[in-house]
Amino acid sequence: MKKTVLYEEHLKLGAKMVEYAGYAMPVEYSGLANEHLAVRNTVGVFDVSHMGEILIEGKDATGFANYLITSSVPKQNKRMMYGMMLYESGTIVDDLMMYHYHPEKILLVVNASNLEKDYAWITKQAQSFDVRITNLSDETSQLALQGKEAWKILQEMTDYNLSKMKMFDFDEMNILNLPFLVSRSGYTGEDGFEIYGKGSSIITLFQTLIAKGVTPCGLGCRDTLRFEANLPLYGHEIDADIDPFEATLGFAVDMAKDFIGKKALEGKQLKRKVVAIELLERGIARNPYEVLNEQGEKIGYITTGYLLPGKTQAVALAMLEEGYWAIGTTVYVQIRKSTVKAVVRNKKFLNKTYIK
Repeated sequence: MKKTVLYEEHLKLGAKMVEYAGYAMPVEYSGLANEHLAVRNTVGVFDVSHMGEILIEGKDATGFANYLITSSVPKQNKRMMYGMMLYESGTIVDDLMMYHYHPEKILLVVNASNLEKDYAWITKQAQSFDVRITNLSDETSQLALQGKEAWKILQEMTDYNLSKMKMFDFDEMNILNLPFLVSRSGYTGEDGFEIYGKGSSIITLFQTLIAKGVTPCGLGCRDTLRFEANLPLYGHEIDADIDPFEATLGFAVDMAKDFIGKKALEGKQLKRKVVAIELLERGIARNPYEVLNEQGEKIGYITTGYLLPGKTQAVALAMLEEGYWAIGTTVYVQIRKSTVKAVVRNKKFLNKTYIK
C-alpha cells in the first residue's frame, strides 16, 4: 500500500486510516460530522496527494485536449475547466480538472483510482498528435484548503494577492517562501484552494495550517461534502456504463466541437438519469440499494446517500428510469428487508458559496 508524504502527520493527529485507491489515507480525525461542519462553517484541510497529475505539452496540446475532453480548453491562460474523457461509446473514462497554463501546456488532474487506466488511455489517444505526456503523480503532493475562511488563512502566508483570484483561476506563488501551484477550486461546495507542491513543502504547509488551528479532514467528510454540493464521484454517479447526460453533467459537454465519444451522444434519447430523493421514513439509502415504484418494480438504484451532519432527513442521489424524474414523485428504497418510502426532490442540498 502506498503512503502520501503526510502519512506520519496523519498518525500523529490520531487519524483513522483506511486503504483507498491503493493508498493509506485518513478517513477521519475528530469525527466525520465535526470535520464536515468545520468546512461548512470555518475551514478544513485535506490531504489529496493520492490524486493523479498528468501533463500534456507540445504544439498540439490544446488541439489534443479538445479532442480528448468533453469541455473546451479555456481561451484564457491560467484558467481551469471541469470535463470528462469518454469512450467511443459515449460513456465515461473519468472526470477531471484541466489546468490551462498556455496553449502548449495543460495539466490534467484525474481520480486516484483511475490514474493508471487514464494514463494508458491518454497516451494511446495522443499517438497522432505532437505532444509529450508525462505522469507527474509520484513527484506531486496536494492539499485542499476548503471553507469560507480558507482565503484568510492562506493570505497570511503569502504576498500574492488572493483577492484577484476568481473561481477556477490558478497561478504559481510562494507560500511560506516555498513554491506552489494554487487554484481557487475544490470538491466541497465552499470557497477554497487546491495547492500542489513538492512533498517537503506540502509537509511544512500542512504542519503550519494545523498549528494555526485549521481542522484536519479525512475522506469521510470529503464524500459527504461533495455529495451535499451535488458533485459526482467516479464509481457512483459516473462510471464506464454511464454517459454525461445520464449523470446530468451536460454543462461540461461542448457539442459544438469534436471529441472522442461525441458521435455516440448525438441524438441519443435519455432513458435514465441521476435525480435527488428524500426519504420520508427512517433509514439511509446507500449505494447500490434498489429503487422501486408503487408496484414494487425496480426503476433504478442509489448512487450515493447520507443522513448529512446537522440534518434530520436522509437524502440520496439515484439513477432512475424515465417517468420517475418529476419532483414530488413517490418512490421506494429497498433497505435490506425494509421498503422505505421516498420522494423525488430538487438537488439543492446546499446553497453553494463559490467566489465568482
